[in-house]
Amino acid sequence: MSRTRQYGKKAETALAMWVKLARAFSTLSRLSADDIRSYGVTPAQFAVLDALGHLGPMSLGDLSRKMLVSCGNTTVIVDNLEKEGLLERSALAGDRRVTVVQLTVKGQKMFHEVFPQHAAAMTEYISVLPEKEQVRLGSLLKKLGLGLEARNDD
Repeated sequence: MSRTRQYGKKAETALAMWVKLARAFSTLSRLSADDIRSYGVTPAQFAVLDALGHLGPMSLGDLSRKMLVSCGNTTVIVDNLEKEGLLERSALAGDRRVTVVQLTVKGQKMFHEVFPQHAAAMTEYISVLPEKEQVRLGSLLKKLGLGLEARNDD
């Protein structure tokens, strides 16, 4: 029995879209991670360098929220980047309970060398879609994400 007859056309369409989205994400994620590892860092370490490189110094809590990971996991990533001399921590002036992290000169140099290379790699991977289709897909994915978040908030 076909899935269409078993679950209905709407369900078949939704399931087929989900499978395609998951496969595309998995492939793109693997390519991105492979590219990132070629720079000598893990994807999680790259995410920290990316956040600090684009947004500047921030507290560990803010960094965790930007990366969507726990503070404990962020602390381990920061520890390893600090050992490499790529970032440093300091207490927030006026509130020593808050730890602020920022890129060192070495970290800034790495960010400015590596991020453009990664952006070029991602541009190449995604170029299988013409630019108009990239924009349209981006809009559709945003609409899907916001719609699902709104449903989840109810």
